[in-house]
Amino acid sequence: MDFLTLFAIYVVVVLTCIFLVCKYSGQQQTPFTIIFNAVGKVVAPFTPTWLQKASQWTLHRLFHQRNNMFIYLHILLEVVVYGEFTYEVFGFCREMDTTLTSLSVPYILLAIKTFLFYLCIKSDPGTVTKKKAAGQVHIYPYDRRLFQPGLSCPTCQLIKPARSKHCSLCNRCVQRFDHHCVWVNNCIGAKNTRYFLLYLYSVCAMAGSIALLTVDMLLHVVLRSGLLMASYVDEYGQQQPAGPMFVVQHLFLTFPRIIFMLGFLVFVFFLLAGYTLFHSFLALVNQTANEWYKSRGYVCQHCHPTAAADHLCNPAPDQSKRYYYSRGILQNLGEIFFPLQLVQKKDQ
Repeated sequence: MDFLTLFAIYVVVVLTCIFLVCKYSGQQQTPFTIIFNAVGKVVAPFTPTWLQKASQWTLHRLFHQRNNMFIYLHILLEVVVYGEFTYEVFGFCREMDTTLTSLSVPYILLAIKTFLFYLCIKSDPGTVTKKKAAGQVHIYPYDRRLFQPGLSCPTCQLIKPARSKHCSLCNRCVQRFDHHCVWVNNCIGAKNTRYFLLYLYSVCAMAGSIALLTVDMLLHVVLRSGLLMASYVDEYGQQQPAGPMFVVQHLFLTFPRIIFMLGFLVFVFFLLAGYTLFHSFLALVNQTANEWYKSRGYVCQHCHPTAAADHLCNPAPDQSKRYYYSRGILQNLGEIFFPLQLVQKKDQ
């Protein structure tokens, strides 16, 4: 089995996984959980107890507790990509007369992204506190569909403002809660959604700029070497013209690290581009990821899961309330970049 066949299988598997993750995200029973549970039952009798406990502790630590592991992984991937780009691609591009202005774009974007990354990590997402809770309750009206008035958080012991949610990882309620991002080890809420959205755009721009410069370098290599006009002798002794498949295999054998980096960048770009477009859409309609998931299959969290409760608490979806908090594109974007603040009266 040649390289291109293996690479095609790899691409199909990755795209299939992305499709399944997007299709079944937010559902309780997915093919992943079913397969994982089935495999776990088969493997468990043969797995030492200490290994099971270590695996459970590791998974719990990574995905159910705040930790900096994904931040370190994020930085490591950037160091590897920029190291390879600087060590090999930058030099080749200079030999091919690529302007320093073009080559400086990825580094400028890296500086911008690093600043936004820091803001996402360190900024307060909009924590609901005892001091501010009374005012935060009045920032957004309750839609009485996803958010009901008068409900309190059993952990924080505070009245829950509309659009807020308690984050079990951060152990706090967050105003206009969107989601908890493991890559920045912080919640995304009212006060840092702007930084997160710009951060996504900057990462996409980084990956896209390095990928374009790398493709440009490889195209110059192909054109200058005359590969498109070359020929080779196949396994039957026949002379064959060098087609696209031959060129790709030649580039992979000549620049293996660069090709792997390019494949990684293209994968990251398209994956993040889809995620960025999703959050851009949410910003335009003034909806959070938490509200989007809830609206897909609304389940009342304050009633027992009985047929009567489902009948009473889960009415037919009201399309008029799907974008209840939308106030027009300009006002919606203004709310993202200039979060609503309640004017508090000074104590007399």
